[in-house]
Amino acid sequence: MPRARSPPRRSVPVSDLVYLRVGGDGLLFPGEVPFAESFGALAELHRRGLIRALGLSGVTTAQLAKARAIAPVAAVQNRLHLFDRSGDEVLGECEAAGIAFTAYFPLAAGMLRPGLDLSLAPPGMAPSTAQLATLDEVAGRYGATRAQVALAWLLARSPVTLAIPGTSSLAHLEENMRAAGLGLAVEDVAVLDVLA
Repeated sequence: MPRARSPPRRSVPVSDLVYLRVGGDGLLFPGEVPFAESFGALAELHRRGLIRALGLSGVTTAQLAKARAIAPVAAVQNRLHLFDRSGDEVLGECEAAGIAFTAYFPLAAGMLRPGLDLSLAPPGMAPSTAQLATLDEVAGRYGATRAQVALAWLLARSPVTLAIPGTSSLAHLEENMRAAGLGLAVEDVAVLDVLA
């Protein structure tokens, strides 16, 4: 007796991680849809198995707390670099809760490149001559670039910290990857901590 065939199964794509860009860090205008409603919609997709993990971007500590009351938060993506510590408080909350913290603009939006005209820098991104001199001094002790030291400092901040530096070539990617093995001394991390 022939078997009845089942109709073909339609596969529904599942996203590993979806970020809600909030703009609490001041980089975006607030949306017209309330935060809880937006995050709640993503939480529903998470509950239905269409999203494996939820993240937030540009979030304040209050928004992070509100989101965590709705659904688990796996990752936060906020601005943090040597010259802008606006993400420190959120990083502390993430570390306490075991939430991954991904720093965007970890290289101050490219402002660490030697020879760059810093007068063209976006607001809050241009390091001072004194800050660059300190960074160059630390980099010289390791035979490293400014970017490598900036990334190594960021990774030394917390075990939950990740960085997403921009990369324009294979050589640039390899340079950035070497930062993970730099291993800054505690004294040098302390020197860099006071740059902002």
